[in-house]
Amino acid sequence: MKRVAFATLGCKVNQFETETLEGLFRERGYEVVAFDRPADVYVVNTCSVTHLGERKSRQLIRRATRTSPGATVVVTGCYAQVSPGEVGAIDGVDVIVGTQDRRRIVDLAEEAAAGHRRITAVGDIMAASAFEDIPLFAAPGRTRAFLKIQEGCANFCTYCIIPYARGPLRSRPLGSIVREAAKLAAAGFREIVLTGIHLGAYGQEQGGGLTLTDAVQAVLSVPRVDRLRLGSLESIEVSAGLVALMGDDERLCPHLHLPLQAGDDRILAAMNRHYTTARYRELVEDIRSRVPDVAVTTDIIVGFPGETAAEFANTLAFAAGMGFARIHVFPYSRRRGTPAAALPGQVPEAEKKRRAAALQALADRQAAAFHARFVGRETAVLFETAVDGVAEGLTGNYMRVYAAGGPELAGAIRPVRLAKVWRDGLWGETGD
Repeated sequence: MKRVAFATLGCKVNQFETETLEGLFRERGYEVVAFDRPADVYVVNTCSVTHLGERKSRQLIRRATRTSPGATVVVTGCYAQVSPGEVGAIDGVDVIVGTQDRRRIVDLAEEAAAGHRRITAVGDIMAASAFEDIPLFAAPGRTRAFLKIQEGCANFCTYCIIPYARGPLRSRPLGSIVREAAKLAAAGFREIVLTGIHLGAYGQEQGGGLTLTDAVQAVLSVPRVDRLRLGSLESIEVSAGLVALMGDDERLCPHLHLPLQAGDDRILAAMNRHYTTARYRELVEDIRSRVPDVAVTTDIIVGFPGETAAEFANTLAFAAGMGFARIHVFPYSRRRGTPAAALPGQVPEAEKKRRAAALQALADRQAAAFHARFVGRETAVLFETAVDGVAEGLTGNYMRVYAAGGPELAGAIRPVRLAKVWRDGLWGETGD
């Protein structure tokens, strides 16, 4: 039996896509092995969001060529799409596939191996018009499953390369979403996470009024779906209907990841973000008024070109007033080919690091404060793993909970009394 190994960098969408690619190889008789083991084919699913992502992608490619000299090395994902020339300059790369037409990945790998030649299959992603629907071959062994329902981005933030890597908006048909959700539920997954590159724009390119709320309702109609969680959304795309559904159906997790990116209006405009701080605050306050225990998490970029000390102070103050459950902090990464890369006032790396540390300190305090709100309360926890007598899992509003327990808890949803803030979450008692 031939062996194939995968390495994945980047977002949850990439993780989901790797699982579908694993399925394509399994269908053709391949055994999937760990990336550090000898294999006949190595697939590196790359990221291009930051320079660090690209550097790690190159490192993984070179690791594959060292682990099994002579193996077929396939490089796919965003870095392969936007910089196929750079990828092709790395010794040992046999196949380069972008972010489209990956259904042929096994054929391409075998063709390259048989012909002892490099194949580049990177098309014009901006001309893509249909969602590439690759069903999961088999459900991976986890308690939560990702389900990609949307591709492409129409935001064109000035710092971001992703629209050029993923192309225009394409949405998965509702029937396909329902079939995949039913497969995942039948396989025993207790939670499904809907993902997409520009998830809140689901259905937008089709006209006819199809929206993310329709996709959510479609998944919730599937028997045995215990929990449904949403991936990252733009705040201005969270509809009243979606919030109402979150308040009415406890299976829709009360957790919204709403990237802020900056807490200063001039920087938001320079980023081509389509809201002001006042509008963002208004939207979040409205959501919290209707879903009181909702966790609002966010992304913030520090050191955007031209960001002054005063403007960063505005971001810090705005974030402090929002009381986020979690903040993901990103120092600005200059991306060749994006408008922001040519802007004056590039912030020195040392200053970006200082600002990131200050914001991270605030993020840690806010996370602890959010967790403390729930001490003494009982809530349902989906347990995922158990190691050395300690089980851990997630609440609906995305708090990590630890409790005494063994492997029997993995995959179970249990009521837990939250006793104290502990580590990066809370310690709970199951009552067993």
